[in-house]
Amino acid sequence: MTLDELRNRIDELDVELVRLLNERAQVVVEVGKLKNKTDRPIYAPDREKQVFDRITKANQGPLPDKCLMAIWRELMSGSFFLERPLRIGYLGPQGSFSHTAAMMKFGQSVEYESLTDIQSIFDEVSKGHCDLGLAPVENTMGGGVIETLDALADSDVKICAEVLMAIHHNLLAKCGLEQIEKIYSKPEVFAQCRSWLGATFKGTATIPVASTSKAAQMAAEEPNTAAIGSRVAAELYGLPVVCENIEDNPNNITRFLVLSRQDAKPTDDDKTAVLFSTAHKAGALVDVLEVFKRHQINLTNIESRPSRKRQWEYYFFVDFLGHRLQKKVQDGLAEVSRHCLHLSILGSFPRATVLL
Repeated sequence: MTLDELRNRIDELDVELVRLLNERAQVVVEVGKLKNKTDRPIYAPDREKQVFDRITKANQGPLPDKCLMAIWRELMSGSFFLERPLRIGYLGPQGSFSHTAAMMKFGQSVEYESLTDIQSIFDEVSKGHCDLGLAPVENTMGGGVIETLDALADSDVKICAEVLMAIHHNLLAKCGLEQIEKIYSKPEVFAQCRSWLGATFKGTATIPVASTSKAAQMAAEEPNTAAIGSRVAAELYGLPVVCENIEDNPNNITRFLVLSRQDAKPTDDDKTAVLFSTAHKAGALVDVLEVFKRHQINLTNIESRPSRKRQWEYYFFVDFLGHRLQKKVQDGLAEVSRHCLHLSILGSFPRATVLL
């Protein structure tokens, strides 16, 4: 076939794709009507996982799975809009890594609410002002996010999904390297770029601010100033990327929690998050961990935080493989509770295996 003939065939297929996508959208509208009648949530993480699994299984190439998943994420975003527009709360301002993760997870057809701190994300979801919230909970370089762990201890919201996103830091500035006199970013970001900064800038002031997007905003307004942040922040605030991927460790990944007023249904590949405090006796934590071992419950993360209600009392946050509705998990948690002063299930949700 000639080039013109091939392009004509593409045009024909595009028209057919548009017809099929709108046919799919009509079905989505009917789904939305049924959900509204039964007051079921618009976003269903278990259904999302089923769709992605089915799409990747059906894919025979040559398009890679990642491409098809990106297309279907936007289709799902459009579906949310047709059923009922979702409002997603994230740690702002615009251009933060939380904002980027939210957009990559939920697409362009939902409403986003920029919030000033992590506690506000929990509050807005709990009050119903936001349908969902996205909060960072841990980073492979920096460990647990204290503000999120403390909010989990005090809130009634549930974890319904998780997001894994590779974090790449970029130097953003309207001037050349030799003209930069000060650099803005979050303290954690400076720590993650310490070696690169030490080798590239000697004597240049590094000034901590609340977020990478705030840093970009300030660098856009001040001369001879740079910020370390995301490409999204660079685009939003009109800053050229002077140097890209300046993080010391290329395997820099942040895990985000998706917050809702209820968790997800089982998918056969789930995680559960719990919060507990142990009794005041020697070996109490060991007793709890031994129960998980005996019931063959595989822990994937454990963090501790001091209680803000009682001195010298600690809360433990644990993630493990399995869903709270599984008998093995229910039996294990029932036995664990006998060794605890307090135990609460923060939610069960599909395990994230794909980086955004």
